[in-house]
Amino acid sequence: MRILGRGITASAIFEKYPNAKVYDDTNISEFDENSDEITVVSPGIPPYHTLVKKTKNIVSEYDFLIEKDRFSIWISGTNGKTTTTAMCEHLLKSFGGVAGGNIGVPLAKLPKDANIWVLETSSFTLHYTNSAKPNIYLLLPITDDHVSWHGSFEEYEKSKLKPLDFLYEGEVAIIPKKYENYPTNGFKITYENSYDLAQKLGLDISKINFKEPFLLDAIMALSTTKVLFDKADYELINSFKIDAHKVEEFYDKQQRLWVDDSKATNLDATIWAMTNYKDKKVHLILGGDDKGANLVPLFKDLKNYDVVIYAIGSNAQKLEMLSKEFGIDVVICNIIDNAVKEISLRLDKNGVAMLSPAAASLDQFKSYKHRGETFKELVASL
Repeated sequence: MRILGRGITASAIFEKYPNAKVYDDTNISEFDENSDEITVVSPGIPPYHTLVKKTKNIVSEYDFLIEKDRFSIWISGTNGKTTTTAMCEHLLKSFGGVAGGNIGVPLAKLPKDANIWVLETSSFTLHYTNSAKPNIYLLLPITDDHVSWHGSFEEYEKSKLKPLDFLYEGEVAIIPKKYENYPTNGFKITYENSYDLAQKLGLDISKINFKEPFLLDAIMALSTTKVLFDKADYELINSFKIDAHKVEEFYDKQQRLWVDDSKATNLDATIWAMTNYKDKKVHLILGGDDKGANLVPLFKDLKNYDVVIYAIGSNAQKLEMLSKEFGIDVVICNIIDNAVKEISLRLDKNGVAMLSPAAASLDQFKSYKHRGETFKELVASL
């Protein structure tokens, strides 16, 4: 067998299969494009990469590592995958559930004796997956993202829907209502929003302590125990702690409200985060690497708010143009330091200042965590 890539996924597979041949950009010249060997591709390698194009028998880590009798729950969608996966593991630990995939532990290192694999599943992995399938598929809403990798939103969307092609009768897919007519042998439960899904599952939404966007994540997680055991443990789901940098509220020395939502790396995440602050003046830091996404839907939504945009990052000029097009006040700051200073001059105790960039961070930061930590440090120094 062969492995493409040397990242976390590839390294874990190589550790398990040390006789495999590993290829990346450093040894392309050694790659035999006429070979029929099974070749496991790392999910981050795009379909237009030379090694992918030269491979005849390419499979995903899911195809290679998930046995036919393995019970698994896959979670995908544009936003909320990580939180929903972690919530599912939180609810299913006592039933032998462990989380992995795009979150934490790569598949090659997941315990084989676990009863349930709960897998955060990226569109990259799904693109290359052509035989493996989940027993339960939780699909959060799909919005414009990773266009540069997939080539178009349609291809991105197609990858997210692919697990429906492989479901057996009796297996379950919980998917947005938009896809209610997508053919599958599985049993479909469709939803328009959190309240609609809670009603269809027989969940009491008043007993769930989370606000959006985490409310939908919690309902999705509870759906697994409802489907499997006809059980909803509200006390257990409410004990789950949300990670840092996700709509994380804190106050400065003047008791003004700030929100670190650095994890919002695409427009849908920002749209969700804004729903909590409809009654406030919002000072919103946007910008970074938007990966070629169409940001018009974000600006259509922002028109419904009392908002000022503070544009940073590599797409700052694009944000300025869209702000002017939609009649939204904008301040070009370019870097986050300037944005925090500008907001501090205008923010009062009735408003809210929020970092929810709708873009990836690598144009100016090491990661979204680095971006969020920098933001909080700057606010603390005011």
